Amino acid sequence: MAAAAAPTRAEVMSLFRSLLRTARQFSDHNIREYTRRRAAEIFRENRAFGDAADASAAFADGKKQLEVAKRQADCKTRSWMQYVTSLRR
Repeated sequence: MAAAAAPTRAEVMSLFRSLLRTARQFSDHNIREYTRRRAAEIFRENRAFGDAADASAAFADGKKQLEVAKRQADCKTRSWMQYVTSLRR
């Protein structure tokens, strides 16, 4: 089985910036700051990965977390009926 390629620095920075942009969409100050702070903490913790497989796994997890944050931000900014209607399309 082929080893997973580590994400490039540009890909990692793009993911980090996307998480910060998504955090800005929350109207609640506490949620916005928690999301921003947590993203920074996780990226700081995972900064020194030496193994490409570990870096790839962390990057994939970060992309999943970005999708969750986007869904949550979308739910928080729209009314419930608008959200349900958009899911049915």
